[in-house]
Amino acid sequence: MARKDHLVPVAGPGRGLWPEGPAHPAGRRGQRSLGPGLPMSLPGAPYLARQGAELRLDGCSLDALARKFGTPLYVYSQRAMLDAVAAYREALADRPHLLCFAMKANPSLAVLQTFAQAGCGFDIVSAGELERVLAAGGDASRVVFSGVGKTRAEMRRALLAGVRCFNVESQGELDVLSQVAVAEGRTAQVSLRINPDVDAGTHPYISTGLKDNKFGIAHDQALGSYRRAAALPGLQVAGIDCHIGSQITQVEPYLDALDRLLDLVEAVESEGITIHHIDVGGGLGIQYDTEAPPGADELVRRLLQRIDARGHGHRELLFEPGRSLVGNAGVLLTEVLYLKPGEAKNFCIVDAAMNDLVRPAMYQAWMAIEPCQQRAGTAATWDVVGPVCESGDWLGRGRALAVQPGDVLAVLSAGAYAMSMASNYNSRPRAAEVMLVDGRPVLIRERERLQDLMTSDRLIGTA
Repeated sequence: MARKDHLVPVAGPGRGLWPEGPAHPAGRRGQRSLGPGLPMSLPGAPYLARQGAELRLDGCSLDALARKFGTPLYVYSQRAMLDAVAAYREALADRPHLLCFAMKANPSLAVLQTFAQAGCGFDIVSAGELERVLAAGGDASRVVFSGVGKTRAEMRRALLAGVRCFNVESQGELDVLSQVAVAEGRTAQVSLRINPDVDAGTHPYISTGLKDNKFGIAHDQALGSYRRAAALPGLQVAGIDCHIGSQITQVEPYLDALDRLLDLVEAVESEGITIHHIDVGGGLGIQYDTEAPPGADELVRRLLQRIDARGHGHRELLFEPGRSLVGNAGVLLTEVLYLKPGEAKNFCIVDAAMNDLVRPAMYQAWMAIEPCQQRAGTAATWDVVGPVCESGDWLGRGRALAVQPGDVLAVLSAGAYAMSMASNYNSRPRAAEVMLVDGRPVLIRERERLQDLMTSDRLIGTA
């Protein structure tokens, strides 16, 4: 399949290891397929489904999109994203709330624009993310600034932009933020991110709520930190925050963390420091394979029940969902380049690689892989691997596929932590991105060209 370097927009607008990693042997997972006469729902259903042999997203043929725009290619369903937002919104309809998209999951401008137009705020962790929010039409007053290592320059930029709140993660950060706010003649609204020492039962790389994680202020230091925040010039206490991890598939860890937050709210307010909002974070998991995480409506309902039972129903609630809004809304399309049978393993070599999708290499994450145009005949078992010069460059191991060179495969559940973590390793240009808007494909990011990779480089003696 010929790559297209110059593209024109289309007209119109139980843990096993851990939930991120293999919960059972790749071989058994590799048998999961929509074979003839075996209608099974795919991650991303009902937006992703087969029509006969053809895999479609929002009614659009993924094979045809790959032929039109080239591969590797990310494709997203805007409708799936908006419906995911609606699930949170409907559950929170009778409560003062702010739904902040955790944009590290997918910072593409058109994705941010979609959520901004839907009335969402944003959870950011860098000044670069703030600039992307503003460029996409987001409102700075609906932005919360998280992250353990905010620099003075980032604090200053966020203050001048007028972000709603800083989620502060250490006492040292409180001191520096106070200094910056005083120097700028501004008042920084602060919410302390508390580390409740709650095990979310997820992969250790994406666990954030245990006492040996780098995130947040230890629960037993929180009251003293609130006293300090209330006393420092340039700061105003606004709320309390907690985020315990990602790809969480049970409600109970949220309830455990919430109870510890509410204990602190009561202790802090007993000292005359008012807590206006409670931020319960994000991290709700999605289906990659056989996971069955609670829906946003169930999660919100259970949290509200606990909040009401403890007498805190009057407070504004903030949520920071990321993966659950975009994960199953996207796929990565890749062309089969070569088939390489071997004695120990068979390799299906594709044109996408770990630089396009690092989750399998980084987390040993399992993501479903489906042919965009299903072939008749017996499937063989393949390791789906990319061209990067690393043995860790694989997208899926032990997958049962009936494929030939030139076929297009779809890696499912690729809307979150996929393109956002892409790199130029091996001097490979990053993929193009397409969003399906009302069933029409819109190019939202052009494929990088080889010359784009060297625009910031300088030869010695030419600077």
